[in-house]
Amino acid sequence: MKVFKFGGASVKDAEGVRNLLNVLNKTGNSNLLIVVSAMGKTTNALEEVVEAYLKNGNFREKLNLIRNFHQAIISKLFPEGREEISGKTEVIFTTLENFLEHNKSSKYDFVYDQIVSYGELLSTTIVSGFLEKSGVPNKWLDVRELIKTDATYRDAQVNWEETQYEIQKNINPNLLTITQGFIGSDTNNFTTTLGREGSDYTAAIFAYCLNAESVSIWKDVPGVLNGDPRVFQKTQLLEQISYEEAIELAFYGASVIHPKTLQPLQRKEIPLYVKSFLHPEDPGTAVSRGRHLIPQVPCFIVKKNQVLISLSSLDFSFMVEENISDIFRLFHLYQIKVDLIQNSAISFSVCVDNKFNNLEKLMQHLRARFKVEFTKYVSLYTIRHFDEKAIKSLEKDKEVLLKQLTHNTVQMVTRESK
Repeated sequence: MKVFKFGGASVKDAEGVRNLLNVLNKTGNSNLLIVVSAMGKTTNALEEVVEAYLKNGNFREKLNLIRNFHQAIISKLFPEGREEISGKTEVIFTTLENFLEHNKSSKYDFVYDQIVSYGELLSTTIVSGFLEKSGVPNKWLDVRELIKTDATYRDAQVNWEETQYEIQKNINPNLLTITQGFIGSDTNNFTTTLGREGSDYTAAIFAYCLNAESVSIWKDVPGVLNGDPRVFQKTQLLEQISYEEAIELAFYGASVIHPKTLQPLQRKEIPLYVKSFLHPEDPGTAVSRGRHLIPQVPCFIVKKNQVLISLSSLDFSFMVEENISDIFRLFHLYQIKVDLIQNSAISFSVCVDNKFNNLEKLMQHLRARFKVEFTKYVSLYTIRHFDEKAIKSLEKDKEVLLKQLTHNTVQMVTRESK
C-alpha cells in the first residue's frame, strides 16, 4: 500500500478538493490510504470556539461561521444532489453541539481535543463523498477507532500494539480508504489529538502498521526547502534528505515535516516524499536512506514567540546536576518544551516554547530557588550546515541575546533591533 496525506491548504476550498481528485487521477488510487486534515483554517476557527465556550459559553456565532464555510464548499462540489452529504455534515455539527451543551469538564486540553477534532471529521466526509460522486469508490473510516492513545490531551502518545492490531484488522488494502489526520482516542474513547500538524504523524503511523511502500505528503510547496520562503529569501529545493538529517531538521523546528513523523518510517525504511499538489508530476523531495543532503546547502529554521529564561543561584553557588535536574523536573511538570540550553558555572539559560501557557506557574516555582530573568517574544534561529555568509545574513538587523555553535549547527536567540 501507499499512504497519501493532504493538508488543510490542499483542501481549503472546492477547487482544492477537485485538485485532490486530479492528483489521484495522475498518480492512481489503487492500494491507497488517504489521510486528510481539516479544511483551510478550520482548526484555528474551532480553537476560537473552544476559547469562546470556556470563557463565556457564547460559541454559537463562531460555530455557525464554520458550518457556513463547509456548506459553501458542499454547494460548489455538489451543485445537484447535495442532500446526502449535507445531512452527514449536519449530523457531525449536531454531535459537536451536543457535547458543548452537556460537557461538564472545564479542563482546557480535554475540551480542546473534543472540539477541534471535528474539523477532520468534516473534511473527510466531504472529500469521501465527492470522490464517490466522481466515480472513485472509497471507504470512510473514523480514525478514532484505529489509533489508540493515552489520555495526554493535545499531545497524546500512541499505544502501538493496540493501534497496529486495529489498523491491520480494519484496513482493506484493496480499497481506497479515506480517514482523518491529527486525532485518535484514549481507552475511554474520548478523542485525543497528536499535536499541531499531527496529520503527518498519522500518515506515518498507518504506513508503519501497514508496512507501506511509501508515504507522500502533498503540500503547496515544491518539496522540502532549505528555509521557509515566507521568512527567508532565495530558498532552494532539497532533492534528497537522509532520515537522520530530516530528524535533525524536524527536531530544530522545520515546519514541513512533523517531528514525530520520521521515527516510525525510519524503523522500517519506508521512504517519505514531500510533493506539490499543484504539480504532482514533479519529483519533490525524497526522505530516505542515503546521502545526508542533496544539494549540500545551509538550512534555515526559525521558531518565533519563544521565551529566553536565565537562571542563577541566589548564593552564587555552582549550577550543578542536582539544580539542573530539579529545573527539568519543573519543565516536564508544566509541559515547557526546551529548544536550547546553555550553562556556565553559576548560570543556566534555556530558550523554551510556552505553547501550554504555563510560564507564570513555572516562574513562581523557579523564583523560590533561583534568581530568574526572562525575555518573551524572542526568535530562535537555527542553521544546519552553516557558513559565515549564512550567519551574517541572520545577524543583520537583530540583537543576538544568545549564540551557540556546534560542528554542523549554529543557534541564535534574537530579537529585532530597536
